[in-house]
Amino acid sequence: MLLVTGGAGYIGSHYVLYARERGEDVVVLDNLVYGHQEAVPEGVPLVEGNMGDRALLDRVFTEYPIDAVVHFAAYAYVGESVTDPSKYYNNNTGAALAVLDAMRTHGVKYFVFSSTCATYGEPQYIPMDEKHPQNPINPYGESKYFVERILKAYDRAYGLRFVSLRYFNAAGADPQGRIGESHEPETHLIPLVLQVATGRRDHVSIFGTDYDTPDGTCIRDYIHILDLAEAHSLALERLRTGGASEFYNLGSEQGYSVREVIATCERIVGRPIKQVEGPRRAGDPPRLVASATKAKTELGWEPRFQNLEAIIETAWNWEQNRRF
Repeated sequence: MLLVTGGAGYIGSHYVLYARERGEDVVVLDNLVYGHQEAVPEGVPLVEGNMGDRALLDRVFTEYPIDAVVHFAAYAYVGESVTDPSKYYNNNTGAALAVLDAMRTHGVKYFVFSSTCATYGEPQYIPMDEKHPQNPINPYGESKYFVERILKAYDRAYGLRFVSLRYFNAAGADPQGRIGESHEPETHLIPLVLQVATGRRDHVSIFGTDYDTPDGTCIRDYIHILDLAEAHSLALERLRTGGASEFYNLGSEQGYSVREVIATCERIVGRPIKQVEGPRRAGDPPRLVASATKAKTELGWEPRFQNLEAIIETAWNWEQNRRF
């Protein structure tokens, strides 16, 4: 059985749905601060609470026959991490440490970690592979980087094996429209654009139009949420079949600018989307594009949603019919 922390959140809930459809037994631990009870599939136990609560963790590991943990639970607002770093170090790093120590106590040896390209910091070259230097530039990225360092030490000292998956930009929704992206506040570009189309927002802001890119706006690598879910499944399979601990980037290996994303959304929804241009945001690099060759070679991972249109179509379906 899998313990999925943060399994009521955006990425975690899609993974839970994916894993359940492939026969995995799952229990979700989520404090529902940002997650949604409605996103947890029917029949999946949901334990509401904080992952840093050691007594709660001991109860969960005792009550359920858990053999692996897939760890999504984290705060993920970069700006907030700068203004309130304590929140991020305590939750993203400290509470993850509590989970790892509970695993040690209860003899659970496999851990799949939801990490981030933010551990790399400013890109020194594009595309970014796993050998790229790690120099995070905000507490969010640092909080994830610290967990990666802890994982390496716990592997050496205690034999706790892990796979750490460094995402680029998660996007899209369940193609059947059962669950999707629902953040408050919302900061991700694709849902922000589509919410202008549905009338939930007046406009979408473009932060910076003078970058050294073909159209002057930032370029990012978008990866569909189900492709992320599949990568977690493959990572768990690697561990269960005796594979060594490892780090992998997850991205589409294609970059799309802010203007390209908006234009693609306009084509899909069939009408113009109001845009307001503004100054750059501090800390936004011009380009972030992954090299995912290692994940493809070693995990056998092959993203199914190969273009931006396919990703946005699933997000648009969700925005038009969202349940929460």
